Amino acid sequence: MSLTESLKMAWRALVGNRLRAILTMLGIIIGVAAVIALITAGQAATSSVTSSVQALGSNLISVSPIRSSGVVLYPQDSAWLLQVVPQIKADAPLVEASVTSSYETVSWSTTLIGTTPAALGIEGRKLAQGRFISAQDLSGNRDVAVLGQTVAQSLFGARDPMRQTISVNGTPFTVIGVLQATGGAFGANADNVIIVPVPAAEWVAGTTQLTGIEAQARSAAIAPLAVAQITAVLNHRFATTNAASVVSQDQILSTLSTITATLTLMLGGIAGISLLVGGIGIMNIMLVTVSERTREIGLRKALGASRQAILSQFLIESSLLSVAGGAIGVVVGVGLSGLLTHLLGAGGVSISAVALALGFSLLVGIGFGIWPAANASHLDPVQALYHD
Repeated sequence: MSLTESLKMAWRALVGNRLRAILTMLGIIIGVAAVIALITAGQAATSSVTSSVQALGSNLISVSPIRSSGVVLYPQDSAWLLQVVPQIKADAPLVEASVTSSYETVSWSTTLIGTTPAALGIEGRKLAQGRFISAQDLSGNRDVAVLGQTVAQSLFGARDPMRQTISVNGTPFTVIGVLQATGGAFGANADNVIIVPVPAAEWVAGTTQLTGIEAQARSAAIAPLAVAQITAVLNHRFATTNAASVVSQDQILSTLSTITATLTLMLGGIAGISLLVGGIGIMNIMLVTVSERTREIGLRKALGASRQAILSQFLIESSLLSVAGGAIGVVVGVGLSGLLTHLLGAGGVSISAVALALGFSLLVGIGFGIWPAANASHLDPVQALYHD
């Protein structure tokens, strides 16, 4: 019997039991759709994390003092670090505090960041209006502020915030600029900030201690050496082996990418279990089919059909069930992936996930169809003909 004839016979057998075939395919449909959708979700998360890290700035290195070691950093430490570490081309001190800002009758809780003019280039941020803080603002102890988009919209709405005076924990600041929106990063809203000169932030926060230092390596290739050098000089300065946490952008990205890749693999594996369950359903139905068609098998064997022909026939039927379910599952999975991409704002339909899910569904159909097909091929023709 040719392959075409076998396919036609298999199709007639499935069409003759439509409801049973559809119910059998449900496991495969759900499994394939789940694999595609969950892998897409994992890849979207990876893409989102990558974008968030890259948005932090070019060749960014974050330096945070480890308080348990008794280490405290001050603004002068930022200037010193730039002098003693040739691998960095710029750095900026950070003084951070949670504050309440207000304009007229509107109040808004936000994060106050005191820094220097170098921070704008280090973080790779851009201005939507006005200017950033300058060296003259620092030396003149000016109370000026640059607003993130969230703060600007919350306090001023559609009004122009430029040159307006806001209150930050009771201290008046003149708005000189508004940053372009960058979105969230790791659950924090990077646009919900007010940036002021370091002396002004020290006054509002009531401390001269730094939250940390942001540094920019001269190149991505030299960033690991810069991290090692910063760690070494800080440990030597404070006579400890654990002065500060020094992490580069690439290290953050590598760690988070490993985590998201593991989660993606785990999600795909969980979805793959439903494919195996669907395969068990196919095997169960094929065993029932063999039992129902025992006399047909006996007749075909009596007319000269070989074991291989019987084996192939039932393998084709189980594979057709699996492939048909897989094809429908791909359509459903692509639809779910499109929805997830729209909701998450990242990622897209993964062609590799589609190919993996469809290929795995075919393997499931063949693998779980072998036993029923083998049972059919080994039936004794005489006993099969007399089967009730």
